[in-house]
Amino acid sequence: MSDAGTTRLDRWLWAARFYRTRAQAKQAIEGGKVRVAGARAKPSRILRIGDELTITRGDDQMDIGVVGLSEHRGGAPQAQLLYAESAASQARRAQEKEQRRLSKHAFIAPSGRPDKRDRRALSRLKSQGAAADGDGA
Repeated sequence: MSDAGTTRLDRWLWAARFYRTRAQAKQAIEGGKVRVAGARAKPSRILRIGDELTITRGDDQMDIGVVGLSEHRGGAPQAQLLYAESAASQARRAQEKEQRRLSKHAFIAPSGRPDKRDRRALSRLKSQGAAADGDGA
């Protein structure tokens, strides 16, 4: 834990094991995937205990509160002590995960490669889509 009471946002995300490297943490922050108190932040932003973060990774969005500070990456059990995810965020992520799981079962995969008739139908569909996009104008 940091004695100064503050740490950089990119270092904290790395230490809390949200990203494998500081460079990935910096890239996520600059890409708007990490918000502090609802606003975009810079990688060098000073983070304090009690700050609220919103982290988006893929389809998941986590709302967490900073509980501890560290500038050194430790094991996963120590990293989990640095933050607390809100109950609403946990429930939302569980519900979205269940929806993704159910939507996978609704998809019926084709039995094999498309035959000549299917390929022609796909070709017609693609050419109609290109014409509707306005590529020819």
